[in-house]
Amino acid sequence: MVIIRVALPIPKRQLFDYRFDGKALDIGVRVAVPFGPRKLIGVVWETSDQSVWDISKLKFIEAVLDDSPIFDPILIKLCSWLAQYYKHPIGDVVQTAMPVALRKGESSQEKPIEFWTLSHQGQTTDLSSLSRAPKQRALLEALQKQDCLKSKAKSEFGAAAIKALVEKALVESISKQVSQEPTWQQNLVVRDKPKANVEQAIAISCIEAKLDQYGCFLLDGITGSGKTEVYLQAIEQVLKQGKQVLILVPEIGLTPQTVHRFKYRFGIEVGVLHSGLNNNERLQVWQQSASAKLGIIIGTRSAIFTPMLKPGLLIVDEEHDSSYKQQDGLRYHARDLAVIRAREENIPLVLGSATPALETLNNALSGKYQHLKLQQRAGNASLATQHVFDIRQQPLKFGVAQGMLERMSQHLQQGSQVMLFINRRGYAPALMCHQCGFVEHCKHCDKPYTVHKQLYKLQCHHCGSAKPIPKTCQQCHSHELVSMGVGTEQLEQGLAEYFPQYSSIRIDSDSARGKNKLDKMLNSINNNEHQILIGTQILSKGHHFPNVTLVLILDVDGALFSADYRAAEHLAQLITQLAGRAGRAEKPGEMWLQTHDPGHPLLQDLINNGYSHFAQYALLERQHANLPPHSFQALFKAQALSARDAFDFLQQIAQLFSHVDGVSCLGPIPALMEKRQGHFRMQLLLQSAQRSSLQKAIGQQIQQIESFQLANKIRWSLDIDPQDFT
Repeated sequence: MVIIRVALPIPKRQLFDYRFDGKALDIGVRVAVPFGPRKLIGVVWETSDQSVWDISKLKFIEAVLDDSPIFDPILIKLCSWLAQYYKHPIGDVVQTAMPVALRKGESSQEKPIEFWTLSHQGQTTDLSSLSRAPKQRALLEALQKQDCLKSKAKSEFGAAAIKALVEKALVESISKQVSQEPTWQQNLVVRDKPKANVEQAIAISCIEAKLDQYGCFLLDGITGSGKTEVYLQAIEQVLKQGKQVLILVPEIGLTPQTVHRFKYRFGIEVGVLHSGLNNNERLQVWQQSASAKLGIIIGTRSAIFTPMLKPGLLIVDEEHDSSYKQQDGLRYHARDLAVIRAREENIPLVLGSATPALETLNNALSGKYQHLKLQQRAGNASLATQHVFDIRQQPLKFGVAQGMLERMSQHLQQGSQVMLFINRRGYAPALMCHQCGFVEHCKHCDKPYTVHKQLYKLQCHHCGSAKPIPKTCQQCHSHELVSMGVGTEQLEQGLAEYFPQYSSIRIDSDSARGKNKLDKMLNSINNNEHQILIGTQILSKGHHFPNVTLVLILDVDGALFSADYRAAEHLAQLITQLAGRAGRAEKPGEMWLQTHDPGHPLLQDLINNGYSHFAQYALLERQHANLPPHSFQALFKAQALSARDAFDFLQQIAQLFSHVDGVSCLGPIPALMEKRQGHFRMQLLLQSAQRSSLQKAIGQQIQQIESFQLANKIRWSLDIDPQDFT
């Protein structure tokens, strides 16, 4: 009898022993097992002939779900590393690495592909008989040329048209078995490509020189310098060798334009993985990549777990982006995991950014990564000029100074587009009573409600609670309620009234909600249907708007005085990325920052010396302050209905580490946002000059921490290499 150790989706840092009557199972195979009154799906992680438990009391595995492992040896090793480094339950790590469909017990084998095809009657039907049903006619016409995938037919022609043709017996469903042979290599055709400039050519040759071994490259290129072209030409050589490429992008919004560019260049299907897909769509890409039926896979953070039969190259675009760090559950950083995976796969890794994270830049400057620089814009485009606009004692209209409105008017009259950035969605950040000063607060978070005028509601952006906009003050019953501050909604309304002859578009998480909505909005911008672009961070990331010549950032002051030591870095990255949206084609561009502190050293350094100079100065500042990347941190977070419970739990942890050599404690202290969703939140920060010292200390104490009585009464988590202190 074999003892099988299974990784289960249970918040315990251990494997669970089960008996199995057959021969030993392969590591990485899914099994269904009893767990108390429930039945769970886990993954075989170890096999043995003995157990620390009484074997007679061990339960039997109920079912084996796979003929072969769903994880290859590299992914198994990655999961083990993640559990060890982030001190996270192995079962939860394994669940994170699996597509949702596999977690629910779906087959790991590829399903037959379903098509719509013409019936015998449909082949002889005259199209003119459907003249009053254009969607049905268009679908029938498409099917006369070739069979159509079910998913494609539904998205292009609609479910109603399909249903009508089925009822008329004009179309029917068929299934085709999936070919086991990859065909993308036969379809690979490299279309004409621009000639690389000297800097690009050097970067491409450096990457190509290490295509058969591990090497990490920081592609540090200013906005518009042609980093994507470097990726494309390096990828070309990988694909010609019959190997696969995995590309990570930070946002769903970047995937459509990136996918289109890669499809056009190479003429092959590109696998896409992001949260906008359903479970079956994600599983299909996962399966096709595992069998090498896809040459290129593009995805957001979790795509780093995608198996590749023939790995050839890993790329992390916009590597500085904070969305690569998972903020709940397994708090991994996809960029750091990409480094580990590339090393294990023995393939090169390219980290691309115009504003590298200080950790990455420090690794490049110290020689751990090869530093490739692109310092000139591709083509004839020139860098946007940058300016500060002093708004002290200036009247503001919907958050914009009069001088900036005049500047916008000049650019619009020249036929250009202008972009305004404000990192606040909604109409206004608060609703106040003009008579008594009372502000409508969310009782769960102790933060002001955001006003959403179009939806006629107040909403908390921290917990999601909402209520209608009141007609009177609940404290003094006055009718004089005024909105305070400016959000994207108010800015859009104000500009539409001020510039009625121009079309404006607002892009934030409210307006871009829905499948393919953002893609359509971006296409309309590039088609010049809108002249005024208003948005939040979604607009700052990697988009190419050739007709934008003016970028205006409305409020930079909030980030200048943040309690988070990373705020200056994030602001510098944001400003530099936004400046890169202007003047990307023939027209010169400019960027303006509205501020009450025009002489601030950070703003002056960025405008006069650029991000690279700022980053090196910031690294020196971090070194003197003994902050990452010159030290290593771990953050214990606790939240409870009682602030005392959260504080006491972290105080117990602090006492465990108070006498550990080389590890210092800060806290417990309230989080930057102390109350959220009705819970009080506390933090304890551990810091050490040596990563190994911190890892060892936490590893020795984690089981004792789990045994604390308060550990079961409150919510707590451990974040290794924390990025977010809110």
